[in-house]
Amino acid sequence: MIDTSFFKELDRFSFMVRKRVANAYSGSRRSILKGRGMEPVSYREYTQGDDFKTIDWKVYGRTEKLYVKEFEEEKSLTTHILLDTSKSMDFRNKFEYASMLALGFAYLVTKDNEKFGISTFAEEINITKPKRGRKYLSQTIDILNDLALLGKTRFDYCMEKYGSVIKSRSLVIIISDFMTDPEAVRNSIFRLGDNELVLIQVLDPIEKNLDLGGEAKLIDLETDMKLDIYTSPKLREEYLKRLNDHIAKIKETCIVVGADFHTVMTDKPVFDAIFEVVSQRV
Repeated sequence: MIDTSFFKELDRFSFMVRKRVANAYSGSRRSILKGRGMEPVSYREYTQGDDFKTIDWKVYGRTEKLYVKEFEEEKSLTTHILLDTSKSMDFRNKFEYASMLALGFAYLVTKDNEKFGISTFAEEINITKPKRGRKYLSQTIDILNDLALLGKTRFDYCMEKYGSVIKSRSLVIIISDFMTDPEAVRNSIFRLGDNELVLIQVLDPIEKNLDLGGEAKLIDLETDMKLDIYTSPKLREEYLKRLNDHIAKIKETCIVVGADFHTVMTDKPVFDAIFEVVSQRV
């Protein structure tokens, strides 16, 4: 079960955190919405699910077609949270920790009555429509608690599919171990780079340091391939070099598009990790 008791910490420090969150993804941005502002700026044909209150009946009287009014108004950015559910996340408590991060950001957004959606991805992506409200947050917690971690990560494919559903500039938070082809991550960063983009890499301390104490049997969680190794100082040095090179390639692309990249260890308190991410976006 995902532990959400840290929500109380977010409440306890709500003024400090929410002020930083507000600076990070709200403000005087203007965009076209389906809400009701002061003046309509455009019209489009009615589609099923649109609010009847936005139908312009005068236009209907002239054309006998249903059109809805779109208004310009200020809004906070919708928050899209993409959570890796591939089998590689099933190492110790890595997925639980990543889920707590995702829910922590969703909780902060909910406190400001803004929209969020947590979509999960591995070989395919399960896209959820952003909504508001504590009830929606509770439903999301239940969904994550019941998830099974399966398959490899088709990172570029999933990000391409998700990018096609983002209709306006948004805050996009991707939470993953990013243990996948760096070129696929690079392509995705460029694809989503028009948004406020935050990448959060979640690693277990063992993955970061390869501190296995000599002989060990490694099992690839995505392929079930087994490997007997001896973690000599030379092997650890080579491993750390490859890991750091991998992370450096992702960071380099993030810098190019102005995205944020964070690596957090699962032994770090969740609140501290969330505060670190938010505070650096002021």
